[in-house]
Amino acid sequence: MNFYHPRKGRFTIEEVIADMRQYMEADRSARYKVVIGTDSQTNQQETLFVTAIIVQRVGKGALFYYARKRSHPIFDLRYRIYKETEYSLDCMEQLKQHGLLEVSTDIPVEIHLDVGKHGETRTLIQEVVGWVTSVGYTAKIKPDAFAASAVADRFTK
Repeated sequence: MNFYHPRKGRFTIEEVIADMRQYMEADRSARYKVVIGTDSQTNQQETLFVTAIIVQRVGKGALFYYARKRSHPIFDLRYRIYKETEYSLDCMEQLKQHGLLEVSTDIPVEIHLDVGKHGETRTLIQEVVGWVTSVGYTAKIKPDAFAASAVADRFTK
């Protein structure tokens, strides 16, 4: 899977981790958090999924990357939210498999879900939050799910 940085261009997963490592080593006294979220947009031809990886230097900015994945059009909202959650969790697993934990084992990880207490997705909150927490990550929903609802959403348009 290819990732993109808005100013630096295309990255492999290994290059993302190396760039994250360099970012974190530039200020060792800062606290960091890794945030992953996926959003999707469907039209008659396809569904575009965008997964964002954000390395947040808490209180001091952030670095982010995104990846796009295209699929046949998915009109079923429940299925699409499940795919978004799956892609976010898969992305985190890829980061771990390619050495993210070698950077630091104590970095908190949040998975941001594009569901909220208002609107059609409210009935899915318990299911997807339960899924994310059952594999050991913190789940955030709207309005706190900025990785999905702001960053990833921006690149689905």
